Amino acid sequence: MTTATLEHIPPVEHRSRPFAWVQQSLTLAWRNIVRIRQNPEALADVTFQPIIFLTLFLFVFGGAMSQGQGWQGYLPWLLPGLLVQTVVFSTMGTGVGLNDDFAKGVFDRFRSLPIARISPLIGAVLGDAVRYMLSIVILMATGFALGFRFDNGIGYGLLGLVMVLGFALSMCWIWVWLGLTMKTAQGVQGIAFLVMFPLTFGSNIFAPTSTMPAFLQTFARYTPISHLVDLERALMGGGAIQKPLLITLAWMVGLVAIFAPLAIRAYRRRT
Repeated sequence: MTTATLEHIPPVEHRSRPFAWVQQSLTLAWRNIVRIRQNPEALADVTFQPIIFLTLFLFVFGGAMSQGQGWQGYLPWLLPGLLVQTVVFSTMGTGVGLNDDFAKGVFDRFRSLPIARISPLIGAVLGDAVRYMLSIVILMATGFALGFRFDNGIGYGLLGLVMVLGFALSMCWIWVWLGLTMKTAQGVQGIAFLVMFPLTFGSNIFAPTSTMPAFLQTFARYTPISHLVDLERALMGGGAIQKPLLITLAWMVGLVAIFAPLAIRAYRRRT
């Protein structure tokens, strides 16, 4: 953290101002954005992974899943689901980065500053939102280059992108909590992969739920990932929106309501 960044954090007398934590969080979010700019190789996963995933899954599964229409027929089904998977996978980096900052003593310096306890956590989440948005832009640009279009109108399509980003910001609080409770960044990453692989590959991202075995159908129907994928397909391609929208919003509120307080509690306890 640079001296210039510290100088922009409100001094002691501003600590009691209402909503001072908002300015503090934005300052710390900018610190994370600057760190990304100084370390561009940290964006390798969100830069190349969307392109690799889309082309790989599209051309490997396209012929088998499109019922004779080729990969062009599979693209409208695959891309909304792959958008969810790509962005959700990106959220794991938030917890890994927080754990690494703790190991380097960065948060010990935050504790000595007259700022709200939640500000460093919100700053980390907002700073990583840049990574999520970059992943969305690259995947959608690749999809449009291959022929994908918003068949339900550009307004609904953009709303779908906003919903994916909002869900990612909600879900990353799980990894914030894990990043503050586990001892090593490798441990956070290992647990995150163990959770994310069943959630994503065991959902309706790549194939309809009806084609799965009965035990897997039950799991896939009730995961938040499947509901978000249903919402994305409805917003981008047409279909019923209300039910998956309400369920997705409920999951977003629930994730923040449960894991944000747990993360703040873990932050207070960790030394």
